[in-house]
Amino acid sequence: MTLRDLQQAVAALRRGDIVAYPTESCYGLGCDPRRHEAVRRLLALKGRPWDKGFILISDHISRLFPYIGTPSAELADRVLSTWPGPVTWLVPARPLVSRWLRGNHAQLAVRVTAHPGAAALCRHARMALVSTSANRAGRPPARSAAAVRREFGNRIDYVLEGNLGALARPTEIRDGVTGEIIRAG
Repeated sequence: MTLRDLQQAVAALRRGDIVAYPTESCYGLGCDPRRHEAVRRLLALKGRPWDKGFILISDHISRLFPYIGTPSAELADRVLSTWPGPVTWLVPARPLVSRWLRGNHAQLAVRVTAHPGAAALCRHARMALVSTSANRAGRPPARSAAAVRREFGNRIDYVLEGNLGALARPTEIRDGVTGEIIRAG
């Protein structure tokens, strides 16, 4: 992954495009969470129901504050002890956060990633990203750039090639309020 590659991926995100990129366990698909048309397009591309919501990833918690606000001290301690890292947390969403992002939930799934490629993409874009596995609903996620291209063809606007992280399964998801594990990693 070169600086030029990152710049092209960022330009695509800023146009409202969908970008594929490597994450901790598989290739992800992402877009600018402020671009509702891009989020709707991503839902259609995956065949994903809107009410499930999405994960937002970032390289730093501050990029998530427009969506989650400032967490309580207890919640911050719980969450920050795992970040950056492969744990996604369900935390209270700000009241005006789009249902296209949070689905049919009061909480929003967020992660500060330690994956170097995904973190670099967020850092260069200077934003959090919608992040979902690169697959159609019910199918296994793509584990290579070539697999993304086979699955989606030219419906993905830019594929940022890079190495996957070491996880064999998707990231763990925990409830930020209760600490309960929602999805084991």
